[in-house]
Amino acid sequence: MYKKGLKRWCICCLLAIVAFSASAYAQNGINSPYSQYGIGLNNMPYNMPAFASLGGVAYSRSASNMVNPFNPASYASIGMESFVFDMGLNIETSKLYNNNESQFDADGNLGYLAFGFPLTKWWKTAIAVMPMSDVDYQSTYTTVQPPAGEVKTLYDGTGAVTQFMWGHAFNILGNNNATKTQMRAGFNVNYLYGNISRAISNEFSGNDTTYFMNSRRQKETYLKNVTFDLGLQFDQPLGENHRLSAGFVIKPPRKMTVKDNALVYTFVTNAATEYMRDTIFPADGNDSEYESTLEQPFTTGIGLSFQRNDRWLIALDATFSPWNGLKYTENSSVAIFGQSPMRYDNTYKLAIGMQLLGDKNAAKYFRRITFSAGAHYENGRLNLQLVDNSQYRLDEWGCGIGMSLPMRKGRSVLNLSLSYSSFGTADLLRRDALQFGIAIGSCESWFVKRKFN
Repeated sequence: MYKKGLKRWCICCLLAIVAFSASAYAQNGINSPYSQYGIGLNNMPYNMPAFASLGGVAYSRSASNMVNPFNPASYASIGMESFVFDMGLNIETSKLYNNNESQFDADGNLGYLAFGFPLTKWWKTAIAVMPMSDVDYQSTYTTVQPPAGEVKTLYDGTGAVTQFMWGHAFNILGNNNATKTQMRAGFNVNYLYGNISRAISNEFSGNDTTYFMNSRRQKETYLKNVTFDLGLQFDQPLGENHRLSAGFVIKPPRKMTVKDNALVYTFVTNAATEYMRDTIFPADGNDSEYESTLEQPFTTGIGLSFQRNDRWLIALDATFSPWNGLKYTENSSVAIFGQSPMRYDNTYKLAIGMQLLGDKNAAKYFRRITFSAGAHYENGRLNLQLVDNSQYRLDEWGCGIGMSLPMRKGRSVLNLSLSYSSFGTADLLRRDALQFGIAIGSCESWFVKRKFN
């Protein structure tokens, strides 16, 4: 009976991961012009309500009923007889605006899937699939250039990069004994996969097609890469009622390759139908495919939390990297989209959060609820160099609140979060986003051998 139940869960997990991967490409998305740079924008860890409600604090967090993919050492806290299933949904509204105009958009999607379970008393594992980055933008820029007349430039892009993660964690000291010093270590193997489509079209309103032709530049980028994360966590009891926890995370630098497939051509429009006329790239006899480069920077993170048992917790995270996200460098002999305006400068992120912890043994349900609040600030999330050589360093700040509603005597929880973030500047383009998240963290006893049938 035990083996049949475990087999059914493995099949369900596999089907859920396939469904998540399919939904990552089917979702409508929100128009985000900033996602046209690099491999798009990422929303981690704010796609997970348990961390969004804490302002993004994650490095020192661990629990027996939670999968924390942002520090792989945390999996070692999963109970010896537990199977943890964690799934989240996100609903996001976004307002884009500058000094002249504004646009409102909304979208909802599956945020992540995660599973965790023990392999031995000291070795735990976790599997998760979540969005790595998202590309979704559409914009139009119109100018008048005599003698061509009115020139309309259209920018559009879609796609997503998804991260499949397999992590392992090990109890080195304490073995989840809350009265003793504990030390945990772990690592993640991350498989990144997805594709991104981008295009720029120039359309002329004039009738002279001898010297001025409509043209389009388009490119498909395909990712299939592997990255790694390393993590440590320490728990030190301070007397009978307090505990100090620390978390350390390292992302080693990694240089990877991606495949690009590009096409540049001119076209004519007749009765709302486009006809390709001349191919500019690739030239006759040349291949349209080539390899470009992705670089993951050496990233370090540290987190501290101070907890009064069953009363409250306050936590702080700090992250540093030479630049934000994955650095994309096009290696084509012909620059399909021209020189990138991105500048890769040092990035810092600070996050602080606090919780009023629920009493698991309280008779009244309200007293068993955990309430959370937090805020974050990210310096240099995106750095741009504009056509006039002016430079914009775009920072982000945000805040969040949430609650954890216990289910089934406190082992399983329903996490709710409401978070706000602001990114960019109204002089260029500002994005204000409000996100509601709901997640189910189910913790079941699947590895108990029954003494009686």
